[in-house]
Amino acid sequence: MGGDYGPSITIPGVKLALQNYPDLFILLVGRQESLRPFLQKYKLENHPRVQVVHASEVVEMDESPASALRGKKDSSMRVALNLVKEAKAQACVSAGNTGALMATSRFVLKMLPGIDRPAIMYSLPTLDPISQQTARVHMLDLGANVDCKDEHLFQFAVMGSVLSSQVDGLASPKVALLNIGEEQMKGLEVIKRAAQKISECQALNYIGYVEGTDILKGKANVIVCDGFVGNVALKTMEGVVRYIASHVKLAFNHSLFTRLCGFLAWPVFRVIRQKLDLRRHNGASLLGLKGIVVKSHGGAKAEAFATALGEAFHEVKKDIPNKIHALIDEILGKEDVR
Repeated sequence: MGGDYGPSITIPGVKLALQNYPDLFILLVGRQESLRPFLQKYKLENHPRVQVVHASEVVEMDESPASALRGKKDSSMRVALNLVKEAKAQACVSAGNTGALMATSRFVLKMLPGIDRPAIMYSLPTLDPISQQTARVHMLDLGANVDCKDEHLFQFAVMGSVLSSQVDGLASPKVALLNIGEEQMKGLEVIKRAAQKISECQALNYIGYVEGTDILKGKANVIVCDGFVGNVALKTMEGVVRYIASHVKLAFNHSLFTRLCGFLAWPVFRVIRQKLDLRRHNGASLLGLKGIVVKSHGGAKAEAFATALGEAFHEVKKDIPNKIHALIDEILGKEDVR
């Protein structure tokens, strides 16, 4: 029910995901009367892998997390998370209010042992420095925790490394800390302490600090930072992309000659757009919970929402929460990281 468009986007997104994953089963949680017209439109009303679970309330996009948690116990978000808790579903995907989703997920599902705070992790397109092929880098936290201690950053590194190794098939993902420079003496004390913790953990392949200019260069598979820095970095990148796209469009529309140049260059721009298409990278994972929760961008269209469902599907297949729990348990058994 959430996001900027609600069922008009999530339902066709579900249809795409069902086509992409033959063994995917969807529980659509929301107001039945609101879902029915879209189920009919996209011919999903009697689909064997779709079931509607009625929820009478909806968490609004501008609603406070506390209000949603206390006042809307039959919201589609709360009911969906309860289904995960009760093992009637293996993952929850939502395009709704991020703060409410984070707070409700933490309340309903609880944290994994050894993890203090959940983190929002998002995958960004990057370029493999060796193959020169499009790859992706996992970045966390992107907004859940504004103020972090060194042990929180350490835990983020563990969670990101587990997800990258399982989903991307990497034996030893390269983990880096986002800092204002690569030199060891630079940065806040909390960053330096986190670097010490991560570097001493043999289960992690720590490569040191990276700067903001390195995020999309493919230097690391996992980049760790606090939620304030991560969110600012992500929003800045989104803004730069829109800024450049606007100026390219204006330049090619300047005259008849530039329009002709744009027409000739269109095949090149199409390839670039496909590689950087955010619809292929939609779906932020809420790591550290006793269950899988994926947050879709509120403004996502159908194809992007299907991508978020695919992210949840892959995390279920790889049993990500239990893999994180196992590694944290192994580390805690060897050393005091709390």
